[in-house]
Amino acid sequence: MSTNKVEDVEWQQPSQDDPAVSSKSLAWSEAGPSADKEGEPDERFCVKFEEDDSENPMTWSRAKRWYIVSFGGILAVNSTFASSAPGGIIQGLMQEWHMSTEVATLLIALFVAGYCLGPLLWGPLSEQYGRRPVFLLSFFGYTCMMVGSALAPNTGALLAFRLLSGTFAACPLANSGALIADVWDAGTRGKAMSIFALAPFAGPALGPIVGGYMQVAGVHWRWLFWVLTMFAGVCLVLIYFTLPETYGPIILAKKAARKRKQTGDVRYYAPIERLNTTWESRINNVLGRPFKILFTEPMLIAITLYMSFLYGCIYLLFEAFPIVFTVGHHMNAGASGLMYLPLFVGGLFAALLTLSYFNPRYQRYIAEYSPNPVPPERRLEAACVGGPMVVIAFFWFGWTSFPEISFWAPLMSVGLLGCSLILIFLPLLNYIVDAYLRIAASALSASTVVRSLFGAGFPLFATQMYQKLNPRWASTLLGFIALAMAPIPFILIKFGPKLRAKSRYAPTAAPR
Repeated sequence: MSTNKVEDVEWQQPSQDDPAVSSKSLAWSEAGPSADKEGEPDERFCVKFEEDDSENPMTWSRAKRWYIVSFGGILAVNSTFASSAPGGIIQGLMQEWHMSTEVATLLIALFVAGYCLGPLLWGPLSEQYGRRPVFLLSFFGYTCMMVGSALAPNTGALLAFRLLSGTFAACPLANSGALIADVWDAGTRGKAMSIFALAPFAGPALGPIVGGYMQVAGVHWRWLFWVLTMFAGVCLVLIYFTLPETYGPIILAKKAARKRKQTGDVRYYAPIERLNTTWESRINNVLGRPFKILFTEPMLIAITLYMSFLYGCIYLLFEAFPIVFTVGHHMNAGASGLMYLPLFVGGLFAALLTLSYFNPRYQRYIAEYSPNPVPPERRLEAACVGGPMVVIAFFWFGWTSFPEISFWAPLMSVGLLGCSLILIFLPLLNYIVDAYLRIAASALSASTVVRSLFGAGFPLFATQMYQKLNPRWASTLLGFIALAMAPIPFILIKFGPKLRAKSRYAPTAAPR
């Protein structure tokens, strides 16, 4: 395989120069394939993908790969939908169990807090054992936790199940982006990421609508969790029957095992089998790698802070919208839930804009830079547009939130907010995947952990902030913070190549 393309890095053999692979981790285990007389494996027996290899996920049919992408998006929607849906039935819970507003807010905050724990496991584990078993394990646990939520006998049990549910549900957020990197090369990945990027916004936007109308209809709150259980269960069945293994190194390991069995020659091996399989090294990779990447990569730190602030604002709106629309405009829970819909509609418009304008521009860059890979910084053009838009959206929402102004005015600002968030999130997600392809799952996991901390924390002070400052000045504060962060994509475009050249983990870094 060519080594000058970004998409090939994921499946290259590990080398001594790779900081993620220590000299110890290249040692052979007693049960591993035979080595030559110098203690190193014979390269002639290294199992690689052949040209047009049917086992190579990159060569699967377009229909199969688009199904995998779409299904990964559905799994992410499932997760984020469950995070926000209880917001619509909180009043029923507060009345039945005499919850305070602060405790009721924890129903959302603890679920999102689970997103902080889950990626620490699911991302690195998928790089150790493959995507498919990790998706199966996580969604089995997620379904069980939803059953527990539906049957919870008291507040404490329900809150505990919400935290555990979020931990298991974090898998698609950490791994769906890596799933896309497994089956699409850098030139075509942008279209696939456009679908996946909608998921973190579609779920939170649709959840309050369903929950709100269930409350208006008088449906008991437990039925919401049974609906979520059924949604999770259907996805679990589909994972089992329709989701193949997509991670190249694991596929090659299975291919090497078949060759050893068929030929009786134990010298056949896959590159991943050269890695130490001791539990100590596995635990270090699973728990340590995401934080090592995050704390040593300025690019990832800047992107993560920007995305985390905006992600936290999405969940902050779950507390702000009732103040603006339910209290200010006297809407019921169902109608108030509909106010989240423009967030999704705006995001959908941004995805279509990306597919029709920004992706064709990227295709031209591919031709321009061929045969070399396109620099990841070329992904950031849309984020440069989205940054100023999100600032305008916050100011617009805040200063049209007066009760005497038609609710259509702040509602349209929510659509602009949804559009701008996708224009920011999608390029930044693509940038992470392009810059850290070999360890994309760990890089995305690290980003997801911090992003989820913001998502869990923002709702806890949102009500107090919007009541003390009022919606005008609270939204203005958010607008100024967004304004301070808007230059980040511009800075990465200018200094990104130098940062990647110094990076220990970016496979697209210039040779040193």
